[in-house]
Amino acid sequence: MSPTSETAHGGRRLVIVESPAKAKTIKGYLGPGYVVEASVGHIRDLPSGAAEVPEKYTGEVRRLGVDVEHDFQPIYVVNADKKAQVKKLKELLAESDELFLATDEDREGEAIAWHLQEVLKPKVPVHRMVFHEITKDAIRAAVANPRELNQRMVDAQETRRILDRLYGYEVSPVLWKKVMPKLSAGRVQSVATRLVVERERERIAFRSAEYWDLTGTFSTGRAGDPSDPSSLTARLAAVDGKRVAQGRDFGADGRLKSDSVLHLDEANARALAASLADTRFTVRSVESKPYRRSPYAPFRTTTLQQEASRKLGFGAKATMQVAQKLYENGFITYMRTDSTVLSDTAVAAARAQVTQLYGADYLPEKPRVYAGKVKNAQEAHEAIRPSGDRFRTPAETGLTGDQFKLYELIWKRTVASQMKDATGNSVTVKIGGGSADGRDAEFSASGKTITFHGFMKAYVEGADDPNAELDDRERRLPQVAEGDALAAEEITADGHATKPPARYTEATLVKELEEREIGRPSTYASIIGTILDRGYVFKKGTALVPSFLSFAVVNLLEKHFGRLVDYDFTARMEDDLDRIARGEAQSVPWLKRFYFGEGDVSGAAAADAGNGDGDHLGGLKELVTDLGAIDAREISSFPVGDGIVLRVGRYGAYVERGEREQEGYQKADVPEDLAPDELTVEYAEELLARPSGDFELGTDPVSGHQIVAKAGRYGPYVTEILPEDTPKTGKNAVKPRTASLFKTMSLDTVTLEEALQLMSLPRVVGTDAEGVEITAQNGRYGPYLKKGTDSRSLTSEDQLFSITLEEALAIYAQPKQRGRAAAKPPLKELGTDPVSEKPVVVKDGRFGPYVTDGETNATLRTGDSVETITPERGYELLAEKRAKGPAKKTAKKAPAKKTAAKKTAAKKTAAKKTTAAKKTTTAAAAAAKKTTAAKTTAAKKTAAKKTAAAQPE
Repeated sequence: MSPTSETAHGGRRLVIVESPAKAKTIKGYLGPGYVVEASVGHIRDLPSGAAEVPEKYTGEVRRLGVDVEHDFQPIYVVNADKKAQVKKLKELLAESDELFLATDEDREGEAIAWHLQEVLKPKVPVHRMVFHEITKDAIRAAVANPRELNQRMVDAQETRRILDRLYGYEVSPVLWKKVMPKLSAGRVQSVATRLVVERERERIAFRSAEYWDLTGTFSTGRAGDPSDPSSLTARLAAVDGKRVAQGRDFGADGRLKSDSVLHLDEANARALAASLADTRFTVRSVESKPYRRSPYAPFRTTTLQQEASRKLGFGAKATMQVAQKLYENGFITYMRTDSTVLSDTAVAAARAQVTQLYGADYLPEKPRVYAGKVKNAQEAHEAIRPSGDRFRTPAETGLTGDQFKLYELIWKRTVASQMKDATGNSVTVKIGGGSADGRDAEFSASGKTITFHGFMKAYVEGADDPNAELDDRERRLPQVAEGDALAAEEITADGHATKPPARYTEATLVKELEEREIGRPSTYASIIGTILDRGYVFKKGTALVPSFLSFAVVNLLEKHFGRLVDYDFTARMEDDLDRIARGEAQSVPWLKRFYFGEGDVSGAAAADAGNGDGDHLGGLKELVTDLGAIDAREISSFPVGDGIVLRVGRYGAYVERGEREQEGYQKADVPEDLAPDELTVEYAEELLARPSGDFELGTDPVSGHQIVAKAGRYGPYVTEILPEDTPKTGKNAVKPRTASLFKTMSLDTVTLEEALQLMSLPRVVGTDAEGVEITAQNGRYGPYLKKGTDSRSLTSEDQLFSITLEEALAIYAQPKQRGRAAAKPPLKELGTDPVSEKPVVVKDGRFGPYVTDGETNATLRTGDSVETITPERGYELLAEKRAKGPAKKTAKKAPAKKTAAKKTAAKKTAAKKTTAAKKTTTAAAAAAKKTTAAKTTAAKKTAAKKTAAAQPE
């Protein structure tokens, strides 16, 4: 039944999608008779805390939100911030004759549709409406051809959710007790963190090796032209038949892997170069082979993330945010997909554009078909491509900025996938000659020419290695034949050093996770976001660097929960979850085996629980019960050398030497942005030699708290050490008094009296004639006076304690200086942004350095610095900021003291008092209203933060 015929019979149909943007687009395609509303994502989930669990549940159920004793029955609650939306949906449903659940077509979308049905309890016919692109034809076809809910998909998603809850809620508390509060563990996030940590361990263990070779420039003696150069450059390949060692021949320990290669040092290389100066060289062989390169498959989620990182500088999260907008506005097909399949309609559209834009010579006789490479891919989905049965060219879309760039990338890749192969020739030339001291030297050069560019006319894939040669790069060699004589124009000795394995970038980590079959492509962006947000990983440029905290976490998990972070084990869990989705295994027996161990699974149920491997699944509950074997100090300690140990404490990483309370003991904090492979013995010695540890100044005679001086990220400061039982969170939380040192002070000379004086700030100077309080305060930009919202700078820090009320009033009697100071020059220039095509610079702002292209500003993150930031990292920060959209404005709380000042103003006439009272009442009402709104907003934010902290994945 088509939408047109349905509406002709009257009635009202409610269509529920996930996002308001999608609802707006779809509404325009369906017209009258249809009400399209958004669920705004998930409407219910497992409870984020015991307070959300209904009173009838007790014990472990309240903690986990899952009844593990009764077949792992999940306890679902409607999210607090979705109750109003659920109420609205129920009201709309009560006025409707049919319900169409039009959430995304993947497992998570199917689960959201099921939750909607369970919560709304519709009494009208319910249809599952699915589509992978938001176009008029696709939406109308989806309405006309609905299906039933796929319960297998729902069960599979529910099993994943329960598994992740059990994993996170059982393992995370172990990290809280043994490493640091508020940490989290997760089925995939912990494995991803381990990958990054292991790469850093390889870098720490790496020992560089030096090796040398020769480069020769050889001339044919002919006048050259672009099609036939007169010379070629070749590298020394062998001496006396023995291959010359290159970087790949050395191990991580800096030693040769085999004795079958020749290791040239500097002296030997230079001597050989000198002895070959007058040698006559000849061409020993010319090997020519046909070159053919086929186009790349259309994008799926992971390949899109990788290419957007390489070419546009987008992080995985930013890529998915931009893609989401393109999908919801009808420009591309669904962006969470494992498939490289194109529909017949899409293939026809791509082939039509190949002919139109590049000519029939670039169109293969038959359409290209791409086989799926991802295990258990949901092949019913399509690859990511432009939507519609006629692709809009980027110029036709009207898109701008990040959306234009990403659409163009997708469009080019899709069109190129239906073009002919690139063809040409590859050539290898071997050149030989004898040295003056009787040694035989053989050089090698390789070249490539492309005679037909084929798909490369439209698209060439990027590379993770910035030094890698792209597919369309040509290297032309002279036309030479075996036996031709060549003259050596120059032979030079070149020194090289092996490099440690490169750190992961977002693109290469996504690639690694996919190759190991860990997690699912649709979740990679959120996983990388999680390990960045948790502080397990930070960025230096585009590289992902593990923090010292992550070393402690991974150390604990490897030693005491080895299987949970084992790569093969995690991949097998994915297989099992896919078997459940296909109906080949049952959810409850599998969960029992995972949580309770094999003793609770027997017979046929055991066959459903796994693949027969006795070590495949163990009992999670048993693993987290015995915590006595975990030595918290040992887990968080890492030897540096020369008696120095790095330790990860509750307040960060530090190095120490010796035993506490003993003579000679040294301790120093480690900078937060220090990469672990940069912590050498020499650097640790330097840290210990600096006055950067905790300087114990004495005890506050009033509070009895110990006062210490420390070196912080933003400079030296003093603070008090609160007792261990002091509440650190909640409404009774107590924060330690803290104050920055004056510029004239230093850590090793500041006294207890000075520290107490600093911590007494802000200081009340007095009140003005209207009773408004004036305080002296020390801020990030220097000392200043504050009266209500009026601030005035002071000329020196000493004035904070010496300025009198009369002096302060004299300063306020002067007109406030208006206007801006001359703009500061940029700290660094990065180049031209690939999206806005405007120059990008680093500037010093009120909240620290930031990058800007004049339109968008993005603050530098932990691990970024003005000195090390690369252009690519700058472009990535801007891309992520654009993807988030403009910052939301929040209501400001009305200042209370001005109102109070108006109420208490002295020497006013009765009429003025009445007017002031009226104004005060109005202001108080407005302030109360704003305060209520602010509290509501704050409550929502607090709830959201608690939920985020409680959710490991």
